Amino acid sequence: MLVESLLAYAHFVAILSLVVFITSEAALCRPEWMNAAVVQRLARVDMIYAASAVLVLLTGVARTVWGVKGAGWYWSQPLLHIKFTLFVVIGLMSIKPTLTFVRWKKALAANGSLPAEAEVRSTRRLVMVQAHLMLLIPLAAVMLARGVWVR
Repeated sequence: MLVESLLAYAHFVAILSLVVFITSEAALCRPEWMNAAVVQRLARVDMIYAASAVLVLLTGVARTVWGVKGAGWYWSQPLLHIKFTLFVVIGLMSIKPTLTFVRWKKALAANGSLPAEAEVRSTRRLVMVQAHLMLLIPLAAVMLARGVWVR
């Protein structure tokens, strides 16, 4: 049970980190707050968000492999596939904002220009969609833990 507890703890810490950094991106990515420091910070926060996502994935896989129920049980559950699919969709959605933040940072370094208001708004919208989709993953997790739709 110690290994199971430590794996759960690591997964929860990674998830909380992911939530903190997607929230930070959403808070920072506002046209009215955009300045050179925010452009730099967004790029940095997005890198940490990506690292947190990798940790969520690794700790989640570790829980399925070394957890009490084992990989065979977890990977046969539809709710795990729903969680994983949502995670992948969110990850794919995060590519565009990441590339945008990098481009903003390069433009700032090259000529000191800040992004246009419309581009900031559309990028923030994508970040917000990711954050809201993320809310469905714990719902699937709770249902899985309580035996809903378990095979």
